[in-house]
Amino acid sequence: MKQQLPATPATVRRRPQQSRARQTSLALQHAFVRLLPERGFEALTIREIVDVAGTGLGSFYEYFANKDDLARVSVHLRSKTLLAAMHGAVAAQAGQTMVQIVHTILHALADAHACHPLEWGAHYALERQVSDPDAYARMYERFVSEWASALARSSDALPPGAELDEAARTCHTIAYGLFAHAHIRAYAGAAPAPDVRTVARQAKLAMLGYLAQLKAP
Repeated sequence: MKQQLPATPATVRRRPQQSRARQTSLALQHAFVRLLPERGFEALTIREIVDVAGTGLGSFYEYFANKDDLARVSVHLRSKTLLAAMHGAVAAQAGQTMVQIVHTILHALADAHACHPLEWGAHYALERQVSDPDAYARMYERFVSEWASALARSSDALPPGAELDEAARTCHTIAYGLFAHAHIRAYAGAAPAPDVRTVARQAKLAMLGYLAQLKAP
């Protein structure tokens, strides 16, 4: 049997280097998100971000071209957090009724929003400011696709002739609109931190009323 050669020094070093790079990038993103509600996007400086992250200016520019670039990455990854929460809920509820699936998805989204409401408010406000329209549209379509998959997997799926994509788009628009608006209002100081369970309940009532009309004979 051919003896396996030991790992070369380059191979041994590669994984820690990648890990450190990821940790540095995430540290900068977390620092940015933590500072954003207090400082605001325009006033926040790269120096403040690297000081909180515990990195240097050189490290910042290894990963991000400027503050706008950091903002776009942070917005994208935070949106993926919600998408992952939704995906997990959909996978766990396949074959359940539409009511059960909608309930589970909305509670998963509420759980994802439960911590740091001002940071979520900053996220939604910043999303409108820095997102590239094409990137924003692509992410929106990923949520719509997740809703379409969830509705299609229900045990009481929509009747033939009902437009699944239209229903999925409406469901996402309801959920996104209610969660985003509640958090932006809190971020702007126009309302207290939202009760995410109340937001989920409002979205559920709106969605189920809409879906019931689609299923009505």
